[in-house]
Formats: sequence, C-alpha cells, structure tokens
Amino acid sequence: MREGKSVRLFLAEGSMGGLVTAEIMNWTGHVLAVQRSGLAELLKRSESNRTGVYVLIGEDPDSVGGQKVYIGEGDDVSRRLKDHEGKKEFWDRVVVLTSKDSNLTKAHVRFLEAKLIEMARGANRSEVTNGNNGTTGTESLLPEADRSDMQYYLSQAQIVLPVLQVNVFRSTASPAAPFTGEPSALDDVSQVVFVAGLKGEQWALAHEVDGEFTVLEGSRAKLWSGTTTSYKALQQKLINDGTLRPDADPNWLTFTHDQVFTSASAASATVLGRNSNGKLEWKLQGTSTTYAQWLAKQAETA
Repeated sequence: MREGKSVRLFLAEGSMGGLVTAEIMNWTGHVLAVQRSGLAELLKRSESNRTGVYVLIGEDPDSVGGQKVYIGEGDDVSRRLKDHEGKKEFWDRVVVLTSKDSNLTKAHVRFLEAKLIEMARGANRSEVTNGNNGTTGTESLLPEADRSDMQYYLSQAQIVLPVLQVNVFRSTASPAAPFTGEPSALDDVSQVVFVAGLKGEQWALAHEVDGEFTVLEGSRAKLWSGTTTSYKALQQKLINDGTLRPDADPNWLTFTHDQVFTSASAASATVLGRNSNGKLEWKLQGTSTTYAQWLAKQAETA
C-alpha cells in the first residue's frame, strides 16, 4: 500500500479553466498552471517574477501522446514567457515551477530544466521541441546537498503535475519483470500482469499502473492487417518513432521499451494488428480471466 499524499489546489479564478496553483505540505515548491489565454493573469502574480522552470504545452496529433512541449528556465520566468508569446505558436498552456521561499538559484533551475527535458524524452508521451538537452554539465555545478534537494523537488513535482493533467513527465518504467512468457505471482495490483495473443500464445505483457495501461518492453505485435482506423495510425506512429522495431519476419514487431496507452483497447489493437476490445483480449497471466473480469473482481473485493 502506497502512502497517501495531499496536494493543495487553489482555483484563483474559481474554475479549472483559469489560473490554478498547486502545493504539497512541507514542500517548498510552488506550481502555477494556466491556459495561454490567461497568461496576462499569471504575469500579474509575483511568483512569475521568480527564478524557475516552465513548460509550454500544445497539441500534436502526430505524436503518440498527442502533445508537444518546450521546457525552459529563467531568473525571471515572466520575461521568458513574454518572449515566447510572440515567438512560439504551438503552445496553448503553460506550467511554471518555482519556490515558495525564493531559494531557487540559476544553477538549480538549469539542473531542473535538464532533468525535466530528460524525463519528458524518456517518458515518450510527447514531442519535446527543445533543440538540446538543457544546459550541459549542470550536475557538476551543484554541491551534492543541492543535487539531493533538487532530486527531491523533482519527485514532488512528479506528484503535483499529473494532478494538473500534465502527464508528459510520467515515467513508463515498469515495476514488473521484463517479458519472459512465464506466469507471474505478483501480489501488488500495480504489478499484476496481463497477456495478449491468439490460440494460447502470449505475444505481449502489460500491466495497469495509476489507471494507465502499459505494454512492456520485449512484447511483440503483429503488423496491422485490419481495416484502417485510428489504431492503425497509432501503430504506424510507434513504428516511426522506434517504439516498435520490425522483426526479421516482416509481419512482426517488437516493443523496444515500455509504452503507455490511453486504453486497454488501444494496447490490444496495436499488439494484435486489428481492432479489438481490450477488456476481453487481455487476460490475467496464467489464467483465462479477462481484464474485464479482473476489474469486476477488484470492485467486489474493495
């Protein structure tokens, strides 16, 4: 059982569509989020003048997660945002991460910028538009104690940001074992393994963590053979970005890393190469229990 965490949200304009601030008790970090149309309200706040990092978020239908992002930092975040308002067109939302005690320095935010770029690229949920990996050599610029503080800052930010529907940094790293094709006896619900395939074969392994369905590295998928749908386009995107690597057999593909899907059906369609109902196609490893039956069982035992 994971320990609970309280995130405090304040709707500065009385709705989630306006400016939102987020904090965690005993965390010095402070997060602001607003739509691009509300940028003027954000710039009126004193937090926007602090040293911090920011994330510009926009839609991108051609990326797996449907979003593109740009991550930056500044001594005065407001100046950078004013500059981006006229020079970057893609974004429609901005998130600013600063500190309640104003103790973040330029070296701190350079470190945070580089780590956030690394995390966003590793998560593979968006197109990261930064042309580099952030300021190079940032770790060597910080004393060991400061690096530890910034790692803690990031760990808390990773809790707050998904609450604000910012998922581009959420790790797809799997707590379950790599694909082996053998039944698993894991007890933690977050590590329960599901399998998909035909005629008793196990082509792919997946699990559900925090409400997201993740297919594990090493799983196999059939090249799409069904009717043309958005899932066919999804499989092609995963081929194009290297998530799915063609096998020697041209009809088969292999997942090169864990991949998050928006639903069990999106995952099963990608794996089976045709439209499918993921709640019926995915089965609890080593059993005939479908994902739908497992979900019903979870509700009964709650």
